[in-house]
Amino acid sequence: MKQVDNMGGMVDVGNKDITVRTAKAQGTINLGPTAFGVVKEGACAKGDVLTTAKIAAIQAVKSTQTIIPLCHSILIEAVDVEFVMDEEDKSVSVAVTVKSSGKTGVEMEALVGVSVSCLTIYDMLKYTGKAMTIGQIILLEKTGGKNGDYKR
Repeated sequence: MKQVDNMGGMVDVGNKDITVRTAKAQGTINLGPTAFGVVKEGACAKGDVLTTAKIAAIQAVKSTQTIIPLCHSILIEAVDVEFVMDEEDKSVSVAVTVKSSGKTGVEMEALVGVSVSCLTIYDMLKYTGKAMTIGQIILLEKTGGKNGDYKR
């Protein structure tokens, strides 16, 4: 049996320039009519769903290096969390924008923030039914760094 050495590690960012870096990610949770109505009416048994999901996103952004093994610990300068409720689809879209001045990007922080925000919404509303689905978690854009800007 051939042994493969895949012992990578954290990327060395020591020689990179400090630049302002931003990233924006988005995800959607399809709630269904009952859960959507609970959010819309502000009637969740556990409290304010979107406020709690916003706080969860911010906490997740700040904790990304403890969740994703090879992410660097970075100084987060700003986090913006936006929600859009879609009456027709009975869904909530979450967008998280992260800003930092540093030597590595913040794409993972934005993606983790969106993911945890959607999971928090699920957790708060699961008593209404378990058929909710989380999907379309994507990086919308990023700025800064040696590879330049990206926009989906």
